[in-house]
Amino acid sequence: MVETIEYQPNRSELGHTIGGRTPVLRIHPGTGLRVACEDCFGGRVRTTDDLPSQVCDPHRLNPVSGPFHIVGAEPGDTLAVHIVAIEPTRDWGVSATYPAFGALTGTHQTPNLQTPLEERVWVYEVDRDGETVRFQDTNGRYRVDLPLEPMIGTIGVAPSGGEVRTSVVPDAHGGNLDSPQVRACTTVYLPVNTDGALLALGDVHARQGDGELCGVAVEIAAHVTVVVDLVKGVAIPGPRLETDTHLMSVGCARPLEDAYRISQHDLVRWAAELTGLDTLDVYQLVSQAGTAHVGNVCDPNYTMIAAIDKTHLAGAVAFGGIHQRLRGLADAVR
Repeated sequence: MVETIEYQPNRSELGHTIGGRTPVLRIHPGTGLRVACEDCFGGRVRTTDDLPSQVCDPHRLNPVSGPFHIVGAEPGDTLAVHIVAIEPTRDWGVSATYPAFGALTGTHQTPNLQTPLEERVWVYEVDRDGETVRFQDTNGRYRVDLPLEPMIGTIGVAPSGGEVRTSVVPDAHGGNLDSPQVRACTTVYLPVNTDGALLALGDVHARQGDGELCGVAVEIAAHVTVVVDLVKGVAIPGPRLETDTHLMSVGCARPLEDAYRISQHDLVRWAAELTGLDTLDVYQLVSQAGTAHVGNVCDPNYTMIAAIDKTHLAGAVAFGGIHQRLRGLADAVR
């Protein structure tokens, strides 16, 4: 059995930054962690009448649980966080539109003279047994069931240089990546920038389309179970992901093309390192066999994920096979 520690924060213990907070627990590598996570509204939006601008503090959105001090983590290491399970804890989730937030409206960075969008809330039924979430239009005349595909919206470590970032921002430290790829059976690799790494996570989604178009997914509270480990003495420039079938590199920036370049650049460099192939050969291979996933196009930075099927990499093994080893521990952590 793998030791599994449970953490259930009360509302006052939730954080709204990545970095800059005192650790709530010390976790040894190889330990399981089951964490209660709130939705991005802190559970305050429950009905269609609960407009976020009226019931939420705009400076206290996107709460995260933690941070967790990972014993032995030092700058220059890589933290491996294998996601074992994401279990919704309510039978409902919410989404919303904001007057100046989202990809298809004017924002403070893209102002225009059009009328701001109406603020509106949608409540989704979450069927945990049937593994669906139900969309219903505002007038109640149209319904459609969508697959329940829970994911972690925000996961990250303290940024470098002692910097403190709001939990709404994605960057090289992780943070609000909003990528549907950050789900059960995925290993998230994060660069360790400070002693203990200071892992924090939250902002769970029942599902989300690529890009998180309106800026708000189907937001839920959940219990998230992970197992953490360290890759000592190996530094990475930003978040990476691994599944049973794919390697992925994450880029966060504005404009979106820069996030795309960051993710693709890291994937090419990583694949060249793993295979021993010439960089331009790998550039050519990724150009023909790689895929690109949009995380979000709404946050202060945008997120892109570059991916390649591991079968194209001649049996190359990332980080000494830590993903497969942690996958093997998953049943012992549940």
